[in-house]
Amino acid sequence: MRGKNRAPYARWFAGHTHSLEGKRVAVTGATGGIGVELCRHLARLGAQLVLCNRSREKTEALMAALAAEYPGVQVAFLPLDLEDAASVAAAGEALAQEPPHLLIHNAGAYAIPRHTTSLGVDNVYQINCLAPYILTRRLLEPMAAVGGHVVAVGSIAHNYGRVDPADADFSTRTAASQVYGNAKRHLMLALYERFEDVKGVTLSVTHPGITFTNITAHYPPWLFAIIKHPMKWIFMRPRRAALSILRGVFEPCGHGEWIGPRLLDVWGLPAKRKLHTFTAEEAKTAFAAVERLCEDQ
Repeated sequence: MRGKNRAPYARWFAGHTHSLEGKRVAVTGATGGIGVELCRHLARLGAQLVLCNRSREKTEALMAALAAEYPGVQVAFLPLDLEDAASVAAAGEALAQEPPHLLIHNAGAYAIPRHTTSLGVDNVYQINCLAPYILTRRLLEPMAAVGGHVVAVGSIAHNYGRVDPADADFSTRTAASQVYGNAKRHLMLALYERFEDVKGVTLSVTHPGITFTNITAHYPPWLFAIIKHPMKWIFMRPRRAALSILRGVFEPCGHGEWIGPRLLDVWGLPAKRKLHTFTAEEAKTAFAAVERLCEDQ
């Protein structure tokens, strides 16, 4: 954030955040583009970070970078592979022993090779919906003891699908945007419904708009080489896009509300607004589908 463009963001940061010293914050997908920048924001605010990732090597590199930029920051690594049910269960048990004040579901996967997981669902659906939901479900009681808060990163791609009870995980679909969007839609709607009855833990649903990260690198190499530079100029950089998630750290959302870039869900400082992209009946259907998958495990 340089020059004149930095001032509005600096003012926003000063007016919408406060110290997180003494707060334990678990972040999934911390080594991705937005995850790294989110961790920098959190470290700046004094949070005690638990980085929940697959790669120890990438996590240790991030830990070293955070320590160099913010001396004294407390950072730990917790192995977590959202495609692996045993890994999700182990991470849940570990976090339950020392519950986080904040649980941020930032990890996501878009156009990746697809297969059916050991839980019997499409892996894109498991990574983006079922595994984060299972983790949340496991941690609701221990997090209630510390007045916890859950931040789920949704996506504008949730507009690309409608909940289909006959194909909950979109395993029969082939379009990556639909498969990913459906998973995010299920996660968002299921969490809205779940938190209607939760006491002691609050929820925020956020989204970063469109930004240049690894999740956008799914195009053919020749096409990606052409579009990557314009994308960097047209859309917000990850450091700014991460501010929507950061606002979710400090501001709970009600049912059907989310926080994201204020201008067309793509540019600008974060704003909270009501979604009109789903019906109450669809939210209940999504919730029932996700709960049923959890109970089948």
